[in-house]
Amino acid sequence: MKIRHIALPIMLFLTYPVGNAMADAVTSISDLQRGMSVTIQGDVVRITDEDEFRLQDQTGSVLVYIGWQNTVGVNTGETITVEGIVDNNLVNAFRPEVYARSIIREDGTVLNLRE
Repeated sequence: MKIRHIALPIMLFLTYPVGNAMADAVTSISDLQRGMSVTIQGDVVRITDEDEFRLQDQTGSVLVYIGWQNTVGVNTGETITVEGIVDNNLVNAFRPEVYARSIIREDGTVLNLRE
C-alpha cells in the first residue's frame, strides 16, 4: 500500500485594528499637502453638496469630495475617519481638498466609495 501526501493550501487572514492603533496614522488637517495619501479624522460640520462635505478637526477644516457616483452617507455633527488623497480645490488653488476613497463612521461601518 502506497501513502500519498496531499498538500493543502493554508489561508491567512490579515486583520488590522481600526480604533486607537489607526490614530497614529491620522494626519492633522493643517498638515495636508498636495498629493499626500492621508487618513484624517474629525467632525462633519457641513454638507456642501450631494457629493461633498466639510470636515473639521482641532487644527482646521477641509472639503472632502466623495465622487460624483456616490452620495454623502454621513450626517452633520458625526465624527468620522476619511482615507483619501489630497488635491487642490479647483476653485481656489491654495485650499486643499481631500478626494475620499473610504469613510469610517463612528460605529465602525466602512463606506468604500466608487471612483
